[in-house]
Amino acid sequence: MSSLEPQVLVRAANPKKSVPQEKAAKTGADALYFLAPEVAELIYGPREQAVIAARVKALDTWITPQGYRESATVWPGVEMIFSGWGMVPMDEIFFQRFPDLKIVFYGAGTVKGFVTEGFWRRKIRLTNAAAANAVPVAEFTLGQILFTLKHGWQQSHLIRKHGKFPPSRPMPGAYQTTVGIVSLGQIGRNVAERLQQFDLNVVAYDPFCPAEEAAKLQVRLLSLEEVFALSDVVSCHAPLLKETEKMIRRRHFEAMKPGATFINTARGGVVDEQEMIAVLQARPDLFAMLDVTEPMPPLEGSPLYTLENVMLTPHIAGSLGAECGRMGKLMVEELDRYLAGKPLQYEIDEARFRTMA
Repeated sequence: MSSLEPQVLVRAANPKKSVPQEKAAKTGADALYFLAPEVAELIYGPREQAVIAARVKALDTWITPQGYRESATVWPGVEMIFSGWGMVPMDEIFFQRFPDLKIVFYGAGTVKGFVTEGFWRRKIRLTNAAAANAVPVAEFTLGQILFTLKHGWQQSHLIRKHGKFPPSRPMPGAYQTTVGIVSLGQIGRNVAERLQQFDLNVVAYDPFCPAEEAAKLQVRLLSLEEVFALSDVVSCHAPLLKETEKMIRRRHFEAMKPGATFINTARGGVVDEQEMIAVLQARPDLFAMLDVTEPMPPLEGSPLYTLENVMLTPHIAGSLGAECGRMGKLMVEELDRYLAGKPLQYEIDEARFRTMA
């Protein structure tokens, strides 16, 4: 999409069109879309737009983050926002421009980037599509677990490096070996459920998961130290909170079994990256498959780019391409519950927000 002209606030559903708006005018709409143009129609495709239009009076033009910042338009009467990646922080100016807002349908994962203290004071409701975004992360993780149990990345690297097949070497394989999961939140549980179909031992660290819930997932709860020491693959799904920052340290990597793999699709800040790098340099038998780092991408010159026992991917585990449509579909289902006066399945209240990633 070309850069917006001054005072252009919204774009039409057709991304090639943009519509200039006056500084203030009653929209006559109950709902509008507010998200980044590059993902807007991936999340809310033609089918989702049609259903929303059939349920509520929705503005047929979409607010972009850039357009919002370049305009002073006020949107009285708008009670619902359908959003996703690109949502701006909801500060006092935001609430002045959306004085009648009652609910935000956030068609993406974490809401930490835009929810403010003022949001909770206004009793605005919020639901998000983290459950839908968890699906591709769990699928990606499952693929990596099975692949790394075969030392697939190591084998591929040796073939490319030496131009021939490497000699046979010990590897865990996916039979009666142990997979460790760090955090049994939404994604961690999703991964554990998928692992039930394989002949693997699954252990996990999560001090907040009830024993009966772990039993349903066929998971044995252990300490973080035990998970790293016993697992052939450790997959990290811990939220980045003050309490979890740099939670995974040198001693955890040093305790890993020969030939073990660490997978991180959560947040790079959960790991003390320098301590991890030091162990990976000292122990080339270990392997790290990192979809996230801190910072992201790694700084220029980081050993993560050149270590032979590290595979980096650019944060691709979450929803991409057509997968984004699953998040929009979930928000449409939440809209139906909202209009019917039913409890929202994925509503976030202030208490839950405090413990979320």
